[in-house]
This record gives sequence, C-alpha cells and structure tokens, in this order.
Amino acid sequence: MHGLSLLCRRLHSLITLVVLAGLLPVCASAQRPSSSPLVVKLTIHDTIQPITADYLKRGLDDAASRHAEAVLVSLGTPGGLLSSTREMVAAIEASPVPVIVFIEPAGNRAGSAGFFLLESADVAAMAPGTNAGAAHPILEGMTMDPVLKQKMENDAAAFLRSYVTVRGRDAASAEDAVRNSKSYSEAEALKLHLIDTVAPDDDALLATLNGRTIKRFNGASQTLHFSHAELVAMPPSTRERLLTRLTSPDLDVLLLLCGGLLIYLEFNVPGTIVPGALGTLMVLLAIFGLNLLPVQHTAVLLLFAALALMVLEAKFASHGVLGVVGVLCLVFGLATLVNGPTPEMRVHFGVAAGAGVGFGVITFGLAWIAFKARRAKRLTGAQAMLDQVAIAITPIAPVGELPLGQVEVRGEFWKAALPAGTSPVPAGTELIVRAVDGLTLTVVRRG
Repeated sequence: MHGLSLLCRRLHSLITLVVLAGLLPVCASAQRPSSSPLVVKLTIHDTIQPITADYLKRGLDDAASRHAEAVLVSLGTPGGLLSSTREMVAAIEASPVPVIVFIEPAGNRAGSAGFFLLESADVAAMAPGTNAGAAHPILEGMTMDPVLKQKMENDAAAFLRSYVTVRGRDAASAEDAVRNSKSYSEAEALKLHLIDTVAPDDDALLATLNGRTIKRFNGASQTLHFSHAELVAMPPSTRERLLTRLTSPDLDVLLLLCGGLLIYLEFNVPGTIVPGALGTLMVLLAIFGLNLLPVQHTAVLLLFAALALMVLEAKFASHGVLGVVGVLCLVFGLATLVNGPTPEMRVHFGVAAGAGVGFGVITFGLAWIAFKARRAKRLTGAQAMLDQVAIAITPIAPVGELPLGQVEVRGEFWKAALPAGTSPVPAGTELIVRAVDGLTLTVVRRG
C-alpha cells in the first residue's frame, strides 16, 4: 500500500513536470512580444501643411497610447507653412514618447520648415547623401521691406533658438540657416552639432541609438532600448491622403475652372443635372483645398475682374480688347492665387497660363453664343416668315386680283399676292416674303 502511494506521488510529480514543460514555451512566446520595444514609424515626404501636422499629432498620440519606446519620423520635404511647422514642433516637444527625426533616403532633404522639425527632435539623424537647412522665411509673390524682413528673420530665429539650446545643439549654426539660408550636408551637420548621428537606414539607426541616454525637452533623462525592437509603420489614413492631394494648388485651380464651366453649362442647358452637380462638387473641393493654403486676396480680385471683362466683351463690341485683358487678369490671378513659401505650394505658371487661356476662350465663346442667340430673330410664328425666300408655284397677281397664287416657303404651300400696282409674275419666280396677313403672304420679286 505504501509502495502504491509512493508510485502515485511520483506519477503526479512527473505529470506536473510534463505540463509545466509544455507551458514554458507558450509563456515564453507570449512574453517576448510584450518585452520587445515598439517603435512607431511615420513617413512625411511632402510639403508641410495642416494635413501633415494632423498626421504627425495622430501618430504621436497613437505611439503614446501603445507605450512605444520611440517615434521614428522619416522626413523629406522642401519646406512648407510656418504656422503648421509651429504646431508640429509643439507636438514633438510635448510628446511623452521620444521623437527621432531621420532625413532619409540618400538624396533627400529637410529644407526650410523641415530644418525646424529636424532640430526640434529628441534625436536628429540624417542618412548619407542628404542635406538640411535653407530655412530663411519668405513671402512669395511680394517684395518685403527691410523692417518686415528683419521682423520675420528675428521671429524665425528666436523660434529656432527656443528649443535648439534646450536640445543641446549649436544655436549659432542653426540660426545661420535662418538668417543666411545656409544648408548643411550630413557630415557638416554632425560636425557642427546640429544632428546627433548619421546612419544609412532605419535598422542601423536604431542599433546606433540602442542604450543611448537622451535629454528630453522637459529636462528628464531617458535611456533608449532598441534591442530586438519592432518597427511598425503607420501610414497616412485615406482621409489624410485625399486632403493632401487637395492641397495641391495646381489641382485646386483646375478643379475650380472645370467646375465653373460645368455650372455655366447647367445654367445654359437647364435640367441636365449632372454638369451642375459635378461642377458644384468640384468647386467645393477646390475651395476646401484652397482654404488650407495661403490665398492672396488681390489674386481673387483679379479673378473676379477677369470674369467681368469677359462678360462685357461678349455684350459690347470692343474688338477683343476687353477679352484679352480679361484673359491676362485670369492668368496672373491664377499664377499668384496661392502665396506659398515653396514652388510646390504655388500654382505653376504653365498651369496658370494654360488653364487661364483655355477657360477664357471657352467662356468668351459660350457667352458670345448666348448673347447672339438672345438677339437673334424668333424662329417660330408669323414673324419667322419675313424675309424668307418663296418660289411661285402658280402665276402671282397683285392684291385685289383673283385668283390668289400659291408659293412654296420652307417646304410649305401658302397663298400669296403681290403689292398693289405691281406686274404679275409667272410660276417659278423667286420671291421674298414681306408681310403676313392670316394665311396670305405678301411677296415681291427677289433682287
């Protein structure tokens, strides 16, 4: 009995060991992902504008909710709006998760607004063959007076110094990019202490930063742990991609003009519905996109002046002078409509010229046809018979003589007579209708 009890205890111990041995791999596999650090990757390879700022803030919030080790921002931009840049810098400074801004791949740049973002990061990094800088503030489409130029320079320089010094980077070299439009290669930026490291790709960058202690914007120190880090990309949402496309000035201009033509077509051909609905949608999309961009109000006045001049040209004979001036106003209005700080955020002159001339010609043509139709004679009723050519089917006698003759007018047979005091005409004579009295026409010889 004692031996049986001992055997049962040994079997129980053996079964327990087998079960634990089976559970250990499961526990280990479940524990590895939770212990692996998470790095959320955002990709900003476009101009800096409100949609870009929303994307960055959404990514930082998502990384914070997932307790990520860091946020890696892959950056490549020609620049953008300073207002959106300020929002993004503030979001990076307030982020509970460390932010790494990495200029990649080779050949990319962080120009203008991109340089501000690079310097605001907890870790600033560049790939070989990249450059950053040229951050001088500009107002495109206008010449700044010295006082305004100095105010903008001082404001941008102070904004950059406000966090570059906190990050422990060289404020003088950073300010030189603002005041003198200096641009730096990755080697120059590293030597001048504008960035923290140079790496060829994401994996090499994380390996380089593993174990490094950084100083956060709030003064706290934090050690980065990227051993076996899981890099998770967070692409822009469908809404963000769509809105980013709508911030293209060239696309907005084309949508605005095409939508305007479709609405004009709906007014001239009522009841078609589709052109009016599609045109309204295109105009609303264009207005929404332009609302996200710095629009110049003088350019809007030029557009209204262009439309007024085209309508006046169709109504009053000016030998094309008003029409030509209207097209010129339209082209220059479109070319200066968006006051963007970079060429990518302005309407290209080729697009403005092509769209403006095309829209002007089509609008002028449609307006001229419409006004001509309104002035044209009615094509129905008795008045439509006047000055029509008639062919005598029978001999035609003057009024008062019987019988009345017959003529053919536009394929119809009418009774006809000549004016009193004129000589009769034989059949086959070409005549002109001069008056209509009931169902009888008064005709005269043609010519």
